[in-house]
Parts: sequence; structure tokens; C-alpha cells
Amino acid sequence: MSIRVGYKASAEQFGPRELLEFGVEAEALGLEIVALSDHFQPWRHHGGHAPSTLAWLGAAGQATHTVTLGTSVLTPTLRYEPAIVAQAFGTLGVLNPGRVFLGVGTGEAMNETPATGGEFPGRKERRLRLAEAIALIKQLWSEERVDFAGDYYSTSKATIYDRPAEPVPIFVAASGPLAAKLAGRVGDGFICTSGKDPDLYRELLDNVREGAEKAGRDASQIRRMIEIKVSYDRDLQAARDACRWWAALGLRPEQKEGIEDPIEMERVADANADQAQSRFIVSDDPEEIVESIRTYTDLGFDDLVLHGPGEDQSRFLREFSQDVLPLVRKLETPAAGAATR
Repeated sequence: MSIRVGYKASAEQFGPRELLEFGVEAEALGLEIVALSDHFQPWRHHGGHAPSTLAWLGAAGQATHTVTLGTSVLTPTLRYEPAIVAQAFGTLGVLNPGRVFLGVGTGEAMNETPATGGEFPGRKERRLRLAEAIALIKQLWSEERVDFAGDYYSTSKATIYDRPAEPVPIFVAASGPLAAKLAGRVGDGFICTSGKDPDLYRELLDNVREGAEKAGRDASQIRRMIEIKVSYDRDLQAARDACRWWAALGLRPEQKEGIEDPIEMERVADANADQAQSRFIVSDDPEEIVESIRTYTDLGFDDLVLHGPGEDQSRFLREFSQDVLPLVRKLETPAAGAATR
């Protein structure tokens, strides 16, 4: 598959209006994807944001013309009921034919429990909920008068009246083997994030392939999206300093799992701010940036969504597009079906 380069619209860091302007700018600079995060609460209480994803995507569809728009990622299992997600993305697909994808994942406590008041389920239940939610969404997009009785969700004579001729592609996020196999079984795409051991990505991609093959699907037709956390600036110190807002991403899973309050998340992140750069490619050298990105294209990722951490997103988009993007365009992924090892 051909490589597409996109922009991560960070709803945790920016308000809806300025984020919309960044998305429009990304399109004008030639990027093909704008992927929006979906947070009910941000990583940081002070200076953080959390605009409504569904409302923002509707506005972005009208403000842009060519980019593919979607979520990276939304959780269709707790604060959103899957039938409501099916209705919303059916509408988005009608408004923007061929330009929408639904990225889904199992969620985080800080986004789900404050909105629902309930307990955050364990990993197994969240994965089972996600699989059932995807099945229901697909059924609602393909059938009328859907009676669904699952372990977690049910509908009675439900119909999505406005839906595109071709269903919206569903991309499944995964950081572990079982979720990756789910992506292979039912996903049109697979999503993960950068900054981890390459062997993990090989394992995840192998599991995506295994899931697809067991379901009788062609794994080469599943798009492989990765959010590449990259802090590029012509001023190296500025590139380093830009990462500090995102110190929470450098925390180990055991440091942040179960934290529901953005004030507490901010406190823990600031106490470990020296880890902030650990998840980002940080450089003022375009060639060095591209060599780091090549690691992911060599593994087989074909949708590269750039997450720049700084406050001045226009500067990041402009400098990256001028200095680095022409070099990224020359990268290639392995031939379809090639091994990732």
C-alpha cells in the first residue's frame, strides 16, 4: 500500500477553534490524514482541553476538502454506546463520503469513569466489550431493524437511517497481542503508537496477520497506522522543551493505569518530567528524523500520523513540511505480505 502522512490533532492540548485551524493548515501543506484524539478529560488539568470529538469532526468535514478524518482513538463501549457511535459516524460518512474512518480502542480510566460514574473494567472485559461493540456497529451499518442481544449491549428494532453507501472503515488500536488479533479479524486498519521496542511492533503485526488469516481475510488489505511522536524544530533546544507538556506519555503503564483525575495525572507526570522525551523522536536534523521514521515504514506501517508536542503547531507543521516531509515521501513499505522480521 502507498504511504499516507497525517497530522495528529491533539484535543487534550488545544481548544476546538485553534485545533480546527491546525487541521486546515495540515491539509493545505499536503498531509492526507487528520486524526483526532478523543478525551473527556485531558492529560493536564491546567491548560488542558477536551473538545467534543463528534462535534469537531462535523466541523472539520466542512472546513476541509481532501483529508481523511477520523478518531485515534474513540472508545465505543462505556461513555459512548455503540449504537450512538454507529449513528454519528454514519452521518459523518454521508457528509464526507470516502473521507472518514472510525478508530476505536479499549479506553482509559480518566476518560470513561468520570463521565459514567461507574468502575473501569479490567483489560479482558474491555477487550470483549470492544469486540462486541464493533460487531454491533457493523450490523447496524449493514442491516435494518437490528435486534441485538449481546453480553454487554442490546438493541431492539434499531435502524441507522443515514449511512454512506460504503461503510466507514474501522481501525482497531492495539498494544497487546489479543487486541492485535482482533484488529486482524475485524478491522479495516490497525493503530498503534511509536516510541517502543521494535520487537513489540513485529509481534503486534504478526498477531494482526494471524487474526486476519484465521478469519479468512487478506492481511495485506489492512492498513497499518502508527502515531509517530516527533518533536522536530530547527532549534534543538526548542524541540526538547516542547516535549515537557506531554510528560504523561513517558510514564510507565503501572505509573498511570487507574488514574482518573487529570490533576493527579499532571502531578505524577511533572514529578517524572525527565522522562518526557522518551516517547518522542527529538531532533533538529531532517535526515535523523527520517531515519527514525524509516524504522516504522520498514516494519510495514503505511499510515504515518505525526504528533508534534509543541504549543506552536503552525511552526511544527510548516518546518516539518518544508524540511522533512519531502524525505518521508521517498520512503517505501515492504511489498504486500512481506515478513516484518
